[in-house]
Amino acid sequence: MKIGILAVQGAFLEHRKKLEALGAQCVEIRQKGDLQEAFDGLVLPGGESTVQGKLLRELDIFEGLKERIIRGIPVLATCAGLILLAEACVNDPHVYFGTLPVTVKRNAYGRQLGSFHTIQEMKGIGTVPMTFIRAPYVEKADPAVEILARAEGKIVAVRYGRQYGLAFHPELDTDNRIHELFLKECRK
Repeated sequence: MKIGILAVQGAFLEHRKKLEALGAQCVEIRQKGDLQEAFDGLVLPGGESTVQGKLLRELDIFEGLKERIIRGIPVLATCAGLILLAEACVNDPHVYFGTLPVTVKRNAYGRQLGSFHTIQEMKGIGTVPMTFIRAPYVEKADPAVEILARAEGKIVAVRYGRQYGLAFHPELDTDNRIHELFLKECRK
């Protein structure tokens, strides 16, 4: 199984290490030519959503990735990746892929000093560690969106079709169950 990881900025290497440890082959997507590779799933990592959105267009990979997402490729989007998928953001006028019918709030927990770690229940998995770094949260979700987890009363994990949007960074914790769930989706 091969997973494409957006690797223009952010925490892509941590996802790659975790997925490879679970037996997946990974391809880093850095330029348009990388879209020639066939892959079974897509990771949109944490980082800076504004920078990632700008680079997606400058490197001419935006449309190719959006097309795959619309066609139903499984997606694991963490932190900034969640913002890239969201159809709206309350404190940012930019809409990127817009394929996930949620409204998010960027930097919802404050700046870097507002980062925190917690353990919360995630539907279908059980309690999981959650690391939040300048994280967003989902302020509003369409009824078709499945809410998977909350932290401090806020929606922090959702699923819509084959798209998983997480406000936190599972790649930074030792628990592998979220990446295992994603790989299981990719095998379907």
